Amino acid sequence: MTATIIDGKAHAAALVERVAAAVPAFAAARGRNPGLAVVLVGENPASAVYVKNKLARTVAAGMRSIEHRLDATVSEDDLLALVAALNADDAVDGILVQLPLPGHIAETKILTAIDPDKDVDGFHPVNAGRLATGLPGLVPCTPFGCMILLKAVFGDLSGAEALVIGRSNIVGKPMAALLTAASATVTIAHSRTRDLAAYVARADIVVAAVGVPNLVRGGWIKPGATIIDVGMNRIGLPDGKTKLVGDVDFAEAVEVAGAITPVPGGVGPMTIACLLRNTMVAAHLRAGLPPPVGL
Repeated sequence: MTATIIDGKAHAAALVERVAAAVPAFAAARGRNPGLAVVLVGENPASAVYVKNKLARTVAAGMRSIEHRLDATVSEDDLLALVAALNADDAVDGILVQLPLPGHIAETKILTAIDPDKDVDGFHPVNAGRLATGLPGLVPCTPFGCMILLKAVFGDLSGAEALVIGRSNIVGKPMAALLTAASATVTIAHSRTRDLAAYVARADIVVAAVGVPNLVRGGWIKPGATIIDVGMNRIGLPDGKTKLVGDVDFAEAVEVAGAITPVPGGVGPMTIACLLRNTMVAAHLRAGLPPPVGL
């Protein structure tokens, strides 16, 4: 068996098209385009690239992009003041504070200061609670993107046995909640799980998000299973170059799975697309409008 490769780039492009298509109607109703504010603290090169991509995609989708770049020495109080100002700005529908933050700033304090209704990352405890209890809210982008891919490939998830490897607040826990809401039977595994291979072997769906390169081997996988690889690990090669790999050994898994996401080009593009989707949904909910169909 050779698995179907799940094209995250194509699914992400289709989602962004749906977001962009909804902008004119919102602008006509509210007299402005949806706005996303991104805050970058310091000069972390990877964070700078992520922010640049997010801002470019926001503008390309027809939404307003607001960027705040702060020096790495900015005080926690000053950053909190900026968040408070963005919370109060009616032209801002989504707020994203790029992580990581400098060590002298408590990330939890900053993230919980964001208005939950503008929390397009979906990290606020209020949104986590909404997700856990089945209430409408903003869902973390990566798990939401994984669900789009799963539903596109797997269809109805009811009764499917799903394994989530990873228990982070950003991916693992919300992923498990989304799968549960879709009526899958969900198991959460992690770095301390005993006999991980046995759990993988019986799963119809495996979502790997533990941050260990090539952890999941092809021989563990149930033939025909759907594999969503969230891992983004850069490893060194013998020639001194580096390579980006996932948490699943792709070369082995592609020979066994029914469908699998590549790294890169799988889950990654969906994350930014879902950020734009969350911004559009937040704009509508804040305006008392129903979210656009298809988002």
